[in-house]
Amino acid sequence: MRNAFLFVVVFALALFMSASASFPFNEVDLASDENLWALYERWQSHHGVPRSPDEKRMRFDVFKVNTNYVFESNKNTKPYKLSLNKFGDMTKEEFRRTYTGLRMNTRRRSSVDGSFMYENVTAVPPAMDWRQKGAVTGVKNQGKCGSCWAFSTIVGVEGINQIRTKKLISLSEQELVDCDTATNKGCDGGLMDVAYDFIQRNGGITTEENYPYVAQQRDCNVAKKKSNVVVIDGHEDVPSNNEQALLKAVANQPISVSIEAAGQDFQFYSEGVFTGTCGIELDHGVGIVGYGTADDGTKYWIVKNSWGADWGEQGYIRMQRDVSASEGLCGIAMEASYPIKTSPNPVQRKLRI
Repeated sequence: MRNAFLFVVVFALALFMSASASFPFNEVDLASDENLWALYERWQSHHGVPRSPDEKRMRFDVFKVNTNYVFESNKNTKPYKLSLNKFGDMTKEEFRRTYTGLRMNTRRRSSVDGSFMYENVTAVPPAMDWRQKGAVTGVKNQGKCGSCWAFSTIVGVEGINQIRTKKLISLSEQELVDCDTATNKGCDGGLMDVAYDFIQRNGGITTEENYPYVAQQRDCNVAKKKSNVVVIDGHEDVPSNNEQALLKAVANQPISVSIEAAGQDFQFYSEGVFTGTCGIELDHGVGIVGYGTADDGTKYWIVKNSWGADWGEQGYIRMQRDVSASEGLCGIAMEASYPIKTSPNPVQRKLRI
């Protein structure tokens, strides 16, 4: 109970800080190009986005379009809000190229063909939040590198490791970016199932501290690649286009999923239960770390993203679940998978000083 209470207090404080750090603007700021330019300069200073004078002039029209879009969207009655966040002067095409990174041309393959260990689960809790149970590390930031697949994979491995060992260890996305290169392509995209296969074949994965993230692909550090701290024994795929099966899986561990995240509503999401329009052209890997129901009865998934804690609800988005489309909102039920862990982790030897 004490841990749950502390989580609620910390999360509420985080949301308050996020709201206080938002970037407000009004109709006066949109009244003229002169006012919009002043707003653009305030936005750049607020978010610390480096732009040269020439680049600002080139991006100003994009900023104007995005600002008007956010303003008009927030005037509508929706269960979610948008904000003029750090992506405010990027087109949706540029945003998709830079901040997603799923390679769906790679065929998905489960290492345990056709099996789904949670198939016979008959009852799940009405709500689940693996953050409250200590199975989720802090929000990370992939930066301008299409490595979302690595972050999504690590959410699953960190989660099942904590569930099995009661120890939360932040693991290395950079090892996957640098070393899992036979099929995955570092900052040019990848697939979570392939990354799970790599971790299993490699005999595990090392810590983020040992192999820190640098938001670019480099040569594989073989010594660090061999410094395994957490092992897995394979992975399974959740049956496609089945939110009930996905619910059974999330009730038992954090899950890697693919979504389409290229739309402006997703780009500028700030808070609330996301019910926006999106397709099923899967382009982004994220992790589901729980589910719940809003006060108005809308059911949602708790999704951990990898765009930093200054996006969305402290780095998270709540996405509507139990929608009419079998593939789920933004395709969230199409390509879900999770790691299996039964083996103990390697015994860690103390370093000699």
